[in-house]
Amino acid sequence: MTGWVLAAWLMLGGSVLLLFIGMPVALTFIAVNIVGALIYMGGEPGLMQLARSSVSSVTAFSLTPIPLFVLMGEILFHTGLALKVIEGVERLIRRIPGRLAVVAVVAGTVFSAISGSTIATTAMLGSLMLPIMLSRGYHPTVAAGPIMAIGAVDMLIPPSALTVLLGSLSGISISKLLVGGVVPGVILSVAFVLWIIVQVSISPQLAPADKEETTYRGWARWSPFFGYVLPTLSIFGVVVGALAAGWATPTECAAVGAFATMVLALCYRVLTLDALNKALKGTAGISGMILFIILGATTFAQILSFSGASNGLVQLITGGGLSPSAIVIGMMLMLIFLGIFVDQVSMMMITLPIFMPIVQALNIDPVWFGVMFLICMQLGLLLPPHGLLLMTMRGVAPPSVTMGQIFVSVIPYVTMSLILLAAVFWIPDIATWLPKRIG
Repeated sequence: MTGWVLAAWLMLGGSVLLLFIGMPVALTFIAVNIVGALIYMGGEPGLMQLARSSVSSVTAFSLTPIPLFVLMGEILFHTGLALKVIEGVERLIRRIPGRLAVVAVVAGTVFSAISGSTIATTAMLGSLMLPIMLSRGYHPTVAAGPIMAIGAVDMLIPPSALTVLLGSLSGISISKLLVGGVVPGVILSVAFVLWIIVQVSISPQLAPADKEETTYRGWARWSPFFGYVLPTLSIFGVVVGALAAGWATPTECAAVGAFATMVLALCYRVLTLDALNKALKGTAGISGMILFIILGATTFAQILSFSGASNGLVQLITGGGLSPSAIVIGMMLMLIFLGIFVDQVSMMMITLPIFMPIVQALNIDPVWFGVMFLICMQLGLLLPPHGLLLMTMRGVAPPSVTMGQIFVSVIPYVTMSLILLAAVFWIPDIATWLPKRIG
């Protein structure tokens, strides 16, 4: 067995094994990194280099948007503005099949435009809207599926902390990657709404007509939209607009977005010290976890490269006579397979050190590849049995909703995501048209 093959088995196989037995992601890669540094980087000098690389990896300026994007979502949830957005959306949507499920999708799309956390979106919509839908006779699969599906779309629509993380670890332009997810995210949201309407139109018993629906007319119907939904969406417009126009960097856009969210909460007089304290604590916890993971991921990629495993794997794959399209399909299938077993950050850390050199060697558009990578990670959130949003829904759903019903409820939405992935593969402009127009 050649040296690089042994290194690949040790580093990649060891990390996968530790993840499967339940070791936390950050500790898994730090443990593997220490062993790799001792073997392939000269013992104690290797450990010193490992420490220096770890410090430089988490002090990169490109990571600054992560806590700011997370803060936007935390303020939205802890101040109660999210509830006002739901009310504004609910008053506008009426007299359509599966109305409350459609409200969940539309409201979730609005949250995705200002929140950087898929789990937070799913947990909030699940705890608020799922009991209401069940009490009004909705079948559990119709009630739970849209909430989890739109929570996963949060990863595609900026601001998204995981998109920034992917851009940072892969070297893909963070600005273009953030903007590249907008069109696929909106396509999925529209597809989800259409599916709900078609499904309930064919089988009305799945979601009975809402007899308790209150009819609002005139200004009473539109006031929450103009008062809460539109101002919230305007923050998304500023962030994405500044990115697309090239007026600001991702960090500057994130800072403007976080400041605008706080100003909005102040204007509504809901930014209390208690809410701000909870938002800051939540941001610190999530950001600290992400930065700790970045520390392990960056040094992991460096040791793989130093040991020769990265170059060896790249030459093995690119020299196999396969076309670039076949190689990309293989990478996407590997990501979907990994999504069944491990979380999204682990997927990035295991695959990016191998995938990105291949992408560069084959001159593949990195933004196109990055958006497909995001779609695969979004799929992983919904894939049984360990999808993160499936577990989140199990945690907030009433006991009457079984795990089997939760699994069944996501099947149509996983199918639509797979169709979108195929569409982006065959029509790259879906992902690259908007980023190409960044100033």
